[in-house]
Amino acid sequence: MTLMSDAPADRPFVQLFTDGACSGNPGNGGWGYILRHPKSGSEKEASGGQPLTTNNQMELSAVIEGLRALSRPSDVEVVTDSTYVAKGASEWMPGWKKNGWRRREKNSWKPVKNVELWQALDELLTTHRVRFKVIKGHSGHPENERCDELAVAAAALFKAEP
Repeated sequence: MTLMSDAPADRPFVQLFTDGACSGNPGNGGWGYILRHPKSGSEKEASGGQPLTTNNQMELSAVIEGLRALSRPSDVEVVTDSTYVAKGASEWMPGWKKNGWRRREKNSWKPVKNVELWQALDELLTTHRVRFKVIKGHSGHPENERCDELAVAAAALFKAEP
């Protein structure tokens, strides 16, 4: 799944591995990413989270935060286990925008869920050329497993108080 804008070819290429986690859905959630610059071999990991969130919100947050961490416009391969994020960004978002950030549900229009996150991602997609690669989660993919560890650890920081 690809989103590409007309942009100069002199952008750096980076890989962004992402994952989100949520305990309860809604519940305590976390996100994690690994940002890799293959040419230099440099990597950066980050994670965060919040209480009372959903898995989809954390999956989106991982991609958003990873793209925000880039210091200049880049060509980005986002590797995610979230079909929701990949299809949303590359297939569904153009229709949502055209329809005022609404989606058809049966015979009526409903607001897009997580619209603030989708709008934040949409803005970042105007800066970076992004291609989404969907992988199977919890299947031994090293970077996805590490991102899952980061996300689960971040979610655990929001344990419910007695």
